[in-house]
Amino acid sequence: MASHSDTLVVFFGATAGANGGKLGSDEREIILLVWQIVDLHEKKVGKLHRCLVKPDTLELTDECKEETGLDLDDFLQAEPLDKILQQFQQTVLSELKALGRTSYTLCINSPLIIRQALHPEASKKNLVLPECFFSFVDLRKEFHKCCPNAGPVQKLSLPSMLEYVGLPPVSEQVTGVREVRNMVQLMLHILAEPYNHNISCFETVKYKFESGTCSKTEPVDSETVIRARGLPWQSSDQDIARFFKGLNIAKGGVALCLNAQGRRNGEALVRFINPEHRDLALERHKHHMGSRYIEVYKATGEEFLKIAGGTSNEVAQFLSKENQVIIRMRGLPFTATPQDVLAFLGPESPVTDATEGLLFVKYPDGRPTGDAFVLFSCEEYAQNALKKHKQILGKRYIELFRSTAAEVQQVLNRYMSTPLISTLPPPPIVPVPVLATPPFLPTSSNTRDCVRLRGLPYTAAIEDILEFMGEHTIDIKPHGVHMVLNQQGRPSGDAFIQMKSSDKAFMVAQKCHKKTMKDRYVEVFQCSTEEMSIVLMGGTLNRSGLSPPPCKLPCLSPPTAYAAFPAPAAVLSEAALYQPPLLATPRPPQPTTHSPAHTLAYYPPQPHLYMNMNMNYTAYYPSPPVSPSTVSYFAAPPGAVAAAVAAQPHPAAAASPMLPQHGALVRMQGLPYNTGVKDILSFFQGYQYAPDEYSGMVQMSEQARNLIQPKEWLCL
Repeated sequence: MASHSDTLVVFFGATAGANGGKLGSDEREIILLVWQIVDLHEKKVGKLHRCLVKPDTLELTDECKEETGLDLDDFLQAEPLDKILQQFQQTVLSELKALGRTSYTLCINSPLIIRQALHPEASKKNLVLPECFFSFVDLRKEFHKCCPNAGPVQKLSLPSMLEYVGLPPVSEQVTGVREVRNMVQLMLHILAEPYNHNISCFETVKYKFESGTCSKTEPVDSETVIRARGLPWQSSDQDIARFFKGLNIAKGGVALCLNAQGRRNGEALVRFINPEHRDLALERHKHHMGSRYIEVYKATGEEFLKIAGGTSNEVAQFLSKENQVIIRMRGLPFTATPQDVLAFLGPESPVTDATEGLLFVKYPDGRPTGDAFVLFSCEEYAQNALKKHKQILGKRYIELFRSTAAEVQQVLNRYMSTPLISTLPPPPIVPVPVLATPPFLPTSSNTRDCVRLRGLPYTAAIEDILEFMGEHTIDIKPHGVHMVLNQQGRPSGDAFIQMKSSDKAFMVAQKCHKKTMKDRYVEVFQCSTEEMSIVLMGGTLNRSGLSPPPCKLPCLSPPTAYAAFPAPAAVLSEAALYQPPLLATPRPPQPTTHSPAHTLAYYPPQPHLYMNMNMNYTAYYPSPPVSPSTVSYFAAPPGAVAAAVAAQPHPAAAASPMLPQHGALVRMQGLPYNTGVKDILSFFQGYQYAPDEYSGMVQMSEQARNLIQPKEWLCL
């Protein structure tokens, strides 16, 4: 508006559900709008207008019927919301013209009708609201400024404010008309003697969400942050801002969360401009985005900075251009140049500032990852670029996705940070006796003397498993309970139990299957140690049988990972290669203080486990949503390697060593799925390598290893 001093339009609305302090919290549609013009100069009022609005879903709650006195029959001749808004515009403008005024501002008794009802409903119905609905005056806040002793704003109501200034409420019984007339009476009273109040607090609704960057050092008030859960994977920051339409989100205040594999996990952290808007956002808990309901919870500023904060100058410079649409490209050839990308996008989707609008994501050593972010100045250019999704550049198809500033920060932070998991929960102290000499991890066997527990509560401890097993606890082998941790070092919900015999394992699987532990039923399957290893390598085991992993060979970590664990030169058996990757080394021995009982082993995270996890690049480096799932493979822990080598010496150990000297192994990453042994041997033609019976594993001389370029599709 050009000026806020000419005219006020006192405005009231009601929905088909909850009204009053809970208006808009149940997503019900608007069914009633009432307004009246007030000339602030002449202290005159215009005609009062009351319009019923026909909702798309013609249904009224009992609470609504009681408060408004309306029934379904009253809406048979009513107009929809868009028609009523047009009528509002026409009547207000005609009255303004008659009064000789040029501008007006809405005056409401609570921001709920504007922020929680009108804007969200208009957004869902793709209605363009008149400009007047983006600025308004809150009568309660103006009254609080005029009469600060009347009480806090949140507790002010029309009857209490009228009573405070000594005004009698109007005797009107029609809902909407009564409220508007009381508001007009109160506003004129505080503008006159003796109060002579000047209206100065004008609230606004942002037209659109502003993207931007956030520094890790920037202070973020925890009272302004929420966590939204259950978002569609393809939702962007603009979609989330649209879900919270009517509430003002801080610049760059939407951070989409990524999981450990870098895919969007359906959660986002949203930062609002003040606690009042955050509290209104919490009222949208379980409101719908399309057909999905979204959960809204409180979050902290620390959580927001962890996701959205960044320290890279390169990223800050890239995102410094405002009002840009960000597109993420995945699968670029490692040799792709900025000119190649610009040529791929074409003239119909020009990049902002040409090469300055491109950000290639690289590993810490400078190698390209195949990912890049691109800036476009408008939605049209971005849409043209998205049409090239899965088109070919070089010999590779390129995936394109919408992205956000926070996602750029997350991806760059993940790639550029060291792939070590620096903080994991400390090993829990379990008050159970352990063996004086803890054994190594179990070696592979076909005997089905193990059971797998699946679906354990994440808080389950050893004592809970013992209680779950009941009378079968006495049949557990010493150190036979193996808690499985995930890549972050937290419980995965799985455990493997070694029983004294296959018969005992069979009885446990029969009697404990789908038995309850902490309100969750737990599945119990009989298995062997070999099947256990295959499951941990990505296969599946259920009552229908065993499904092997997509690839039978794990990716071995570099020889340096084993430097602290010297092993004799020998060929590793397949059992050794299949040792469980996420079963860490047992705790150091503790003195036995109890009578001989069920000796158990708990496997907490250990430093050398992180070393092996280092090489699983897919676990640390993100990829966009809907990219193919990748199965992670880890090397067996050194203790298991040593145990397997000692227990199962290979007859050809002296002739064909697998772990001879430092630097004799190379890891090949990115092999085509149809690659065979002959293809790999052909690739290394001209170098000396040791013959090997396992496909995908090649041993070379130190000279050949040194000649391989790290920027190829090999990881040394």
